[in-house]
Amino acid sequence: MIFQVPTARLTDIDADRICVIKPSAFGDIVQALPLLPVLRARFPESHLAWVVKRELADLVTGHPCLDEVIAVDFRSRWSQWARILTDFRQRKFDLVFDLQGLARTACFTAVSGAALRVGMETAREGANLPCNCLIENTGRHLPAHARYRHVAETLGIGLEHWQTLVLTSAKDRSWSRRQVNRNSGLVVAIHTGARWPTKQWPVAKFAALASRAMGSYSASIILIGGREDRALGGQLESTLAAQAEGGSVLNLIGQSSLKQLAALLGDVDLLVSNDSGPMHLAAGMGTPVLGTFTCTDPHLSGPPGKQHEWIHPTQLPCSSCYKKTCPLPGSRQLACLQQDDIDQAWQAFQKLVQKNRLARPAA
Repeated sequence: MIFQVPTARLTDIDADRICVIKPSAFGDIVQALPLLPVLRARFPESHLAWVVKRELADLVTGHPCLDEVIAVDFRSRWSQWARILTDFRQRKFDLVFDLQGLARTACFTAVSGAALRVGMETAREGANLPCNCLIENTGRHLPAHARYRHVAETLGIGLEHWQTLVLTSAKDRSWSRRQVNRNSGLVVAIHTGARWPTKQWPVAKFAALASRAMGSYSASIILIGGREDRALGGQLESTLAAQAEGGSVLNLIGQSSLKQLAALLGDVDLLVSNDSGPMHLAAGMGTPVLGTFTCTDPHLSGPPGKQHEWIHPTQLPCSSCYKKTCPLPGSRQLACLQQDDIDQAWQAFQKLVQKNRLARPAA
C-alpha cells in the first residue's frame, strides 16, 4: 500500500468536517481525549465528531471541543451494519482519523468518502488499507499517549493544548463529594478488576495493602468498578471487614456512571488499580495512581507523569508478555500473580503518598 498524502501536508490542510474513529477501549479513549483541544485549535471552525462504543460514550459526551458523538453498538447484527455505515457515509466527512486500527474501524474509514483518511502504524487486520496517510512514529514501541502526541505534532500544533477532560455535571460532582465526605483520613480508591485474567492482581494482595494503609494512614477505602467487578470487590470488602476492624470501606462497585466515576476519581486522594481504564481515568483527572502491572509494561501501558508509582515483576523472564491468558504450565502458571510483592507494593504506596504530600502517617 502506497500512502499518497505525506504527513507534512497535515500542517497545511483545511477540513470542514472531521471525525475521530476511536470506539474503545476505556483507557485508550481517555488517553486519546487530549487530541480534541488540539484538533479544535488546528480547525477552530470545523465540525468535529467521534465514533465510540455506545457503552463508553459518556467519556466523550459533552466535551466542549466536540460537536457530535456517534455512539455505535458494535454488537449489532450484520443486517444492521449496512444502515450504520450508510448513516456514517451520509455525514460527508472530509478528514477522518482511525486511531483504533482494526477491521471494524477500517469499515468506517473506507465508507467515509473523506479525501484524507489518516491511520497509525499500530493498524492491524488490514485497517491501513483504506488510509491514504499513515502517521510515522506511531508504532507499538511507544506508549499510547506518546503516539497521540505524535498525531498532534504532525498537525503542527504545540502541546500547550494537551488536556484530558471528561465533562461532569454539577450533579455528578455533588454525588462524588457526598461519597468522599463520608470518609475521613486519606481517601484511597481501589479497582480490583481487569479485562484480562493475567492483569488481575490477587484480591488478597489488595486487602493486605489496604489494611496497611488503614493502619498507618487511617485511610478510608472506596471500592470502584463496573458490574463485572462485583464478585472480586465483594471478596475484598469481606476480607477487609475481617482484617481491619473499625476501618471505613465504601463499596461503590457497579453503582456509578462513567461521569460519576470521573468525578469521584478526581476527588479521592489516590487510586490503587490494575492496568485498566479507571487507572488512566484517574491519572487524566490529576489523581496519583499506584498501578499493579503484571503481564503488561508500565512504561508502555502506564500513565505518564512522575506523580505515579507502580509495581512490576521485572525479575520474571515472562514479564510484560502481554498475554491475555497465561501459557505457562505447572508451578509457573501465573507466576507474576504469585510472587511475594506486598512489601514492594507498600513501599511504592508510601512513596506515592510522600511525594504527592497526601498525608502523614497516623500517630
